[in-house]
Amino acid sequence: MNIGLRVVCGITICWLAIPTLGVAEDARNLERGKRLYEKYCSACHGPKGRGDGATQFVPPVADLTSNDVVLKPDSRLLKSIHEGKPNTAMDTWTSRLSDEAIRDVLAYVLTFPR
Repeated sequence: MNIGLRVVCGITICWLAIPTLGVAEDARNLERGKRLYEKYCSACHGPKGRGDGATQFVPPVADLTSNDVVLKPDSRLLKSIHEGKPNTAMDTWTSRLSDEAIRDVLAYVLTFPR
């Protein structure tokens, strides 16, 4: 096989592998998001994010599967997690979770069935 064909084959193989690497990373991020959600969020928001956790609050915590939440831009949802929500039980999480961890939790939450 000539060198030109080898180079083309090598580039093609690398190009085809890139999406696979991204999927593996996304899967790890979702798994991490799931673990963090279960540890820090499910007691209030419930196992599937419906706001039916073991701990109840007034006002009630957000149903993370509702259109009111799902239709908000990610940037607004990330801000709510980072900074908390005034006059609610939603506290700030920046001192407990890194930005990357918060993004992983949000990515996991956005997989919940509607």
